[in-house]
Amino acid sequence: MHAGISGIGVYIPDNFWDSQKIAELSDLPKWVVEEKLGIKRKPMPGPDDHTGSMGVKAAVQAMKMAKCDASEIDVVIWNGSQHKDYPIWLAGTYVAEKIGANRAWSFDMEAECGSMMVGMKVAKSLILSDQKINTVLLVSGYRNCDFVNYKNPKTRFMYDLGSGGAAMIIKRNAPNVILETVTMTDGSFSEDVVVPMGGTKEPVNCDGIANGRGYLDVVNPDSMKEKLDTLSMENFEKAIRMSVEQSGYAVDDIDYLAILHMKRSAHEEVLKRLNLSGDKTIYLENYGHIGQNDQILSLSLALENGKIKNGDLVVFVGAGIGYIWSATTLIWGKEIVNAESTNI
Repeated sequence: MHAGISGIGVYIPDNFWDSQKIAELSDLPKWVVEEKLGIKRKPMPGPDDHTGSMGVKAAVQAMKMAKCDASEIDVVIWNGSQHKDYPIWLAGTYVAEKIGANRAWSFDMEAECGSMMVGMKVAKSLILSDQKINTVLLVSGYRNCDFVNYKNPKTRFMYDLGSGGAAMIIKRNAPNVILETVTMTDGSFSEDVVVPMGGTKEPVNCDGIANGRGYLDVVNPDSMKEKLDTLSMENFEKAIRMSVEQSGYAVDDIDYLAILHMKRSAHEEVLKRLNLSGDKTIYLENYGHIGQNDQILSLSLALENGKIKNGDLVVFVGAGIGYIWSATTLIWGKEIVNAESTNI
């Protein structure tokens, strides 16, 4: 018995900001935006592109690919952004209602931009531990771009934040088998990147609004950079290697790396550490960073472009502020479902 992916869905808004727009807002040269930050363009939300509605649109696409009726869904897990349609609100129940999954129960979970991998692990665990659960919908919407202050150079690494939705139907004994997920966290970064105003420590107030405290900020940029520069690449590599090896494979077996968007030099460093060529991934310079949706977007683009074939070893990779690193290994394709060789 195993859990596999029977369908994926991606929703990208029609509205895009290009590198010139970001350069003008941030007072950076266009070449820095494109070559250093790795952003040629990124999707931005339209007036009706709320996190919940973007998740619904992606869920409909995933159900269509999976040929799955809403009545088959047992659980809906929202693993999108904390920034939702309303401050205190369950997005998962909203999605379930909108798609007609009236038999499903639901909950919201969050691991920042590592949420998709953690969600896959949770969905797989539910299916393997409860015989009554056969079909799980993972669904996400993201528009943390609302919190980017382009005049704050401390948050330059977040200028790539965009918007969109993604979803995944996970079924018992489906093809595209989910193997092992490895997640690591380091709480010493937990208060380094925050939106200062809007929580219990600093409720919304007029002075805070006037001073831009409702946007993302880096509290201790020097100490964060010093710690993260030495740790982040090591943890990316470690999470990937552990996920692949615990799944019964070696890093050399990786056929495709579905990795989040980050600055170009960091992306290239991950590939270098794993000795992977650039044709084994897609750099999301035309989409920016859409949070926990990046991996499904990358997988979708790879399938469209023929980069993945049946039997390929695919690894999802993400990281989120707070700080979390996560990787999930899966086998893509029907004919290679083999409990002995894949440790299922």
